[in-house]
Amino acid sequence: MIIETEKLCFSYTKGGRQILKDIDLSLGEGEVMSILGPNGAGKSTLLNCIATLLMPDSGIVRLCGKDTREMKPKEVASILSYVPQNHVPAFSYTVFNFVLMGRAPKVGMFERPKDEDFEIVEKTLEEIGLSELKDKPYTEISGGERQQATIARAMVAEPKAILFDEPTAHLDYGNQLKTLRIIKSLKEKGYAIIITTHNPDHAIMLGGTTAILDREGRLTVGKSEEIITEERLRQVYGTELSLIHMDEVDRDVCVPPNL
Repeated sequence: MIIETEKLCFSYTKGGRQILKDIDLSLGEGEVMSILGPNGAGKSTLLNCIATLLMPDSGIVRLCGKDTREMKPKEVASILSYVPQNHVPAFSYTVFNFVLMGRAPKVGMFERPKDEDFEIVEKTLEEIGLSELKDKPYTEISGGERQQATIARAMVAEPKAILFDEPTAHLDYGNQLKTLRIIKSLKEKGYAIIITTHNPDHAIMLGGTTAILDREGRLTVGKSEEIITEERLRQVYGTELSLIHMDEVDRDVCVPPNL
């Protein structure tokens, strides 16, 4: 397995409310897991624990079978890339140089990027569809384009897994679909993918595994078609929702019965 957690628990303060309780999950090559849950349930917290940005109270996180407590940051970064919910630009790097920074885990200390690193960035920008913007300042492109550049930066690290924290949260509908297509293509290339989302339709479209994190910090994991039910969606979002099968696209869609 590429990502595993075992009995993972986390709270932000000692003796405070446990945000995560006994979380068990596993993800292998070419698998995708969509995590649904209400605001404040701890979806981003779970990703941060997996990415070693937060230290669990107890339990284990393993990457490629190794306990992350025994791994150096560069070793973690060689296996795992993280696409945050919203990246706020601080400097006006060109899109090319912003993406090139994703090669850091592959570049030795005090070394400069090599021709191979530049070629990988060029290839990835072309694949994502950002080649025409490579010389433009990252601060001057749209939110959707910034999200794609951030995904490209995660890809050039050549990791085995990528974590996406609500990658469509601030995007228009067209860019949401483009992002989902990129994620699906990454899955098909063998990446292990975890994505948090508030949209059940995104989990349905991506398929694979869905996990629901409830307000008590517990995770229910299973095949998407088995986990995503009307009853569970009502519990998660506190409102009536219906799943309707559409023959035109041969899948279920999630809709509110009325407003």
